[in-house]
Amino acid sequence: MKDLTRGSIVSHILHMAPPIVVGMITIMICQLVDLYFVSSLGEAAIAGVAAAGNAGFLVNALMQVLGVGTVALMAHAVGRKDRDDANLVFNQSVVLSVLFGLLTLVAGFALSRPYMRAVAADDATIEAGTLYLLWFMPALALQFATQVMASALRATGIVRPSMLVQALAVGINIALAPVLISGWGTGHPLGVAGAGLASSIAVCIGVLMLLAYFLKLERYVAFHPAQWRPQLWQWKRILNVGLPAGGEFVMVFIIMAVGYYVLSVFGPAAQAGFGIGTRLLGLIQMPALAIALAAGPIAGQNFGAGNGARVRETFVKAALVATAVMIVFLALAQLAPGLLLAGFSSDRETLAVASLFLRIVSFNMVAQGLIFTTSSMFQGLGNTKPVLVSSAMRVLTYSLPSIWLSTWPGFRMEHVWYLSIVTTTVQAALSVWLLYREFGKRLAPLRHAEVPEEVETEPEAPPARAPA
Repeated sequence: MKDLTRGSIVSHILHMAPPIVVGMITIMICQLVDLYFVSSLGEAAIAGVAAAGNAGFLVNALMQVLGVGTVALMAHAVGRKDRDDANLVFNQSVVLSVLFGLLTLVAGFALSRPYMRAVAADDATIEAGTLYLLWFMPALALQFATQVMASALRATGIVRPSMLVQALAVGINIALAPVLISGWGTGHPLGVAGAGLASSIAVCIGVLMLLAYFLKLERYVAFHPAQWRPQLWQWKRILNVGLPAGGEFVMVFIIMAVGYYVLSVFGPAAQAGFGIGTRLLGLIQMPALAIALAAGPIAGQNFGAGNGARVRETFVKAALVATAVMIVFLALAQLAPGLLLAGFSSDRETLAVASLFLRIVSFNMVAQGLIFTTSSMFQGLGNTKPVLVSSAMRVLTYSLPSIWLSTWPGFRMEHVWYLSIVTTTVQAALSVWLLYREFGKRLAPLRHAEVPEEVETEPEAPPARAPA
């Protein structure tokens, strides 16, 4: 466990952010690897895998429910030095991860084809996306266990083990993808099904590695089977914090789905370019998101410890660092979009759409960095409802006008991307205002004690096992 209530905030952010960003980039690389290796199968395969991958945003919403609830409540417990509560939250989150994983499997197998019919442009894209989803569903279901274990570690200030496990899992996925998709070395190509299967195998191995770490090396929290009996009060605590954050991801899913819907009139090449562009944009935003995610546990531990001044300082410094990083990557997206897109498609029309998308929508990046940071701060404070409010505002101001614009005789895809810049900027301004209002309500009662310099502490002994 790392005490984040002491020492330099910027130092904590810079220490935690690199492993977080490596872990997130490796997950994103899994999706890009799938797109890269299926690109040889044609536009329908690219569009199908890209559209199917968007369903992952909906599953990520459920993952965020668990992840955010676990991080917030455990960070508060760590700040209060309440180890028993931290272990109870962790074990109840493990139970919920199993339930959510099973729900994902059942829903995925039942709804994959109806979902693809709703967003795809033609029958070939529907078939490719459905086949990919069916083989990719086990990966999504297993990610719940990964999310809970990684979130528990992040709440205690530990991020390196999760990063290493995710990096190894991605390496396995990269090795398996060409073998299963194209039949390298086997002579039995599985096509888009191989892409989903490679991801599922890699995630399964990653879960086993992270489980081994908890059983062998983790000392602050541990698996206690006696605490696996469902406790509805604890579930309510986790869900009260996590559900609004999960709702934020649902809003992202709606925005993405609207994008695919309004682009369907331009054919599979436009959808494929949009899919590649959104994933690349997500990839280059990862460093700023990692900074925001590092700020959440810092804010949470300090809020639990009653240090309101340090919570405010965490937001200011995280926002400044995230903004600087986003400006650097904005310049990269503007100056070298072709370099970023190299290798992901040989179709000129697809690349032209992706390049245009990057050039326009990358102007969102500074505002998006502020949204990331404010969202993480709300998580650290244990109240994520304002995040849902600002996200819902963006959905309403983006989705409905986008659909309306698509009915115009002279409609062009750039119209909705320019609209995205406006709505994202408005969301960022609203999020910052809501956060400062929350500071006024939640931090005023806290004492503003001066915190001593960070000192090294001996690792704590493992907690006694809970009685059966």
